[in-house]
Amino acid sequence: MKRYTSVLAAGALALALAGCGNEDPEPVASDPGEDQSSPATPEQDPSGSTGEPETSAPAVETVTVPVYFVGRTPQGQRLFREFRRVEADNPLSEAVALLTAGDVADPDYRTLFPGGGTFKSVRYAEDAGTFVVELADDAWKNRSADMSKSAARLALQQLVYTLQGVQQERAPVVVRSGGAPTTLFGIQTTDGVEAEPQLDVLALVNVTTPEQAQQVSGKFTADGVASSFEATVPWEIRQGDQVVKKGFATATGWMDKLYPWQTKVDVSGLEPGEYTFVAMTDDPSDGEGFGPTEDTKTIIVK
Repeated sequence: MKRYTSVLAAGALALALAGCGNEDPEPVASDPGEDQSSPATPEQDPSGSTGEPETSAPAVETVTVPVYFVGRTPQGQRLFREFRRVEADNPLSEAVALLTAGDVADPDYRTLFPGGGTFKSVRYAEDAGTFVVELADDAWKNRSADMSKSAARLALQQLVYTLQGVQQERAPVVVRSGGAPTTLFGIQTTDGVEAEPQLDVLALVNVTTPEQAQQVSGKFTADGVASSFEATVPWEIRQGDQVVKKGFATATGWMDKLYPWQTKVDVSGLEPGEYTFVAMTDDPSDGEGFGPTEDTKTIIVK
């Protein structure tokens, strides 16, 4: 397959938030090797001189959050997770803005939220233990004629999984209009919408590292989450239609949910250029079943 981006610490990645409603949420950690702030652009005097010593504006504090988008799989449309960097002052709203706008890093992903609607506010009500999302208008209250019931359900799960991942709370989501609980795409949210089980809504394999268009050399670590037969996660490096390297990783579990996997990939023997890294589920049916689920990332070998 196939801006706020940051790679999480390996321990945090291994606990992927994408679980059933009764699983512990995934801790979100920053990469200790990466600066967690983005410097703002210094203000400039049009005359080119202020007469004062040049200073920089304060750095903008950022955090890394998971955002869930939609991609194609043999089981139909499923959710794929991207880790993105957003401003730390309101990460819930920032993450949801990426989700609803379809602001993806991987071009194989998209959002199910149609244009023309918006949310007025997004917050976590700690006293009630719920996420409260306020609509700005009625555009998303009902399902449009070109949106299927399954797409409406998955769009709502996009929102639920993203909010729970950012906040690290397995809390239900209530959508409101004018302060009163309402529907989202025709689905009633009055009693709160929970995250559905992983194997019902998530792609069965998801690549976290490498990120889309990441530059690599020598040996790099590839990781992600998967639910694959006997915990085997095959991977390939392709150049066009040609497989130039392959191997497999072993996840920490399988069957009931997605589990973390990690492996070292040696690209030292490849010519510099653009390749595709592919992780997939193992297919014991030999093509008789759904076939393998894949997630792909473009990589640049230096």
